Amino acid sequence: MTVKLTERLLAVARLVRDGSSLADIGCDHGYLPVYLVLNGKIKSAVAGDINEAPLDSCRSLVSEYALEDKIKCILSDGLKSIPKNEANDIAICGMGGELIADIISSCEWAKNKEKHYIFNPMTHPEILRKYLCENGFEIGADTIVKEGRHYYSVFEAVYTGTVKKYPESYYYLGNINDFTHREYFVHLLNYLENKTKSGFDFSSIIADIKEKINDNC
Repeated sequence: MTVKLTERLLAVARLVRDGSSLADIGCDHGYLPVYLVLNGKIKSAVAGDINEAPLDSCRSLVSEYALEDKIKCILSDGLKSIPKNEANDIAICGMGGELIADIISSCEWAKNKEKHYIFNPMTHPEILRKYLCENGFEIGADTIVKEGRHYYSVFEAVYTGTVKKYPESYYYLGNINDFTHREYFVHLLNYLENKTKSGFDFSSIIADIKEKINDNC
């Protein structure tokens, strides 16, 4: 049996650095760390989840491939029970942007220039990007991934300690430079335009996004 990743997790896997040690937060069944170890991309991993049920599934998968010496499964609320020196690449996937921001802000060692983060916020990536930018993190590669009928945001970040000011539209588009999945951006504009009808002023953000999309079509 070969572990196969969904398009979403493949996008995450591509951003993990070769030879790194990984912490997979919200590991679910453990497909990501098992896949990366089996393919020789990482040397070790810590798989963390807040719930025992998915962690048990992860343990079963790790055991199936006899990777207990490479992958450690830990019950953890975000990063709270993950030892600082267990990983230098940290993937936080499958949860809302607000929750991911809270996980980072609640971890005393998260602001560390040696750590490399990969995020996959299922909702509100703009909230996570804004938190990162306002707290000294710099966003790197940033992409939109299609899986089935859904679109997902996947991007990386490192802590630099430098706070930079960005236009509000940046928090919605980040460093995205591939606008192939036009449906995602049309949906984003519809969402913002509907919010504007409810009394919120997103007009400048909408204009910036439309300009960016038109420039890249």
